[in-house]
Amino acid sequence: MARRKLIAGNWKMNMTAAAGAKLIQDIRAQFECGCKGCANGPEVLVCPPFTTIAAVIEAAKGCCLNVGAQNIHWAEKGAFTGEISGDMLNELGVSYVIIGHSERRQYFGETDQTVNQRVQAALAHNLKVIICVGESLEQRTAGVTNAIIEGQVSKALEGITAEQMANIVIAYEPIWAIGTGQVATEEQAEDVHKAIRALLKKLYSAAVADATRILYGGSMNEKNAAGLLAQPDIDGGLIGGASLKPEAFATIIKAALKA
Repeated sequence: MARRKLIAGNWKMNMTAAAGAKLIQDIRAQFECGCKGCANGPEVLVCPPFTTIAAVIEAAKGCCLNVGAQNIHWAEKGAFTGEISGDMLNELGVSYVIIGHSERRQYFGETDQTVNQRVQAALAHNLKVIICVGESLEQRTAGVTNAIIEGQVSKALEGITAEQMANIVIAYEPIWAIGTGQVATEEQAEDVHKAIRALLKKLYSAAVADATRILYGGSMNEKNAAGLLAQPDIDGGLIGGASLKPEAFATIIKAALKA
């Protein structure tokens, strides 16, 4: 079945509110009528820092750009300094949340268990979820990439029903390719995406596997996007640095439009 491509920009810890609003204006300026390039093509999403979300939502009004968050806590409220709840994200008006990014796992102690808890909380608040999974260079060299990825996906989806999978996106982001300038070859990326889809078929059904979007998230940019997006099991990209450059981000969106 045809899956609509998703191009998601993860701004990480970049962009103040004013800078974020300006970036949205610059991205919109790349397309006729503000967003014609994505209205009938790929779904487009940006995920700014929490303090920038409100300004970005305002700047995106009248456009088909979606706005998401970079994290969510599993508790409704409480003594969790530095975290953010589902109710807070609902009030802001975001539609997506990124969960389990490798930087959260590496620097902030995220585990497969907490990823699952955050996924459950996001779905309970009617948010769509991008679940990030990926292997280290050592794990790839050891030949255990698929085992690592399948374990992360399976644990992240514990307790998630087939119906809830309609609101789940999986992003394969090889840790060795994030922020390094390295990128998996088209064949390497496609192989892992295909393995994830096979796992979803095993966990749920062929229908769920065919419908679930799987993104590539390892240094996709304006130069390599077309080749990656042409692969049959790669349904879009989780874009880091290139999403902060309006011309580059627009080029990736246009590549998805043609894929």
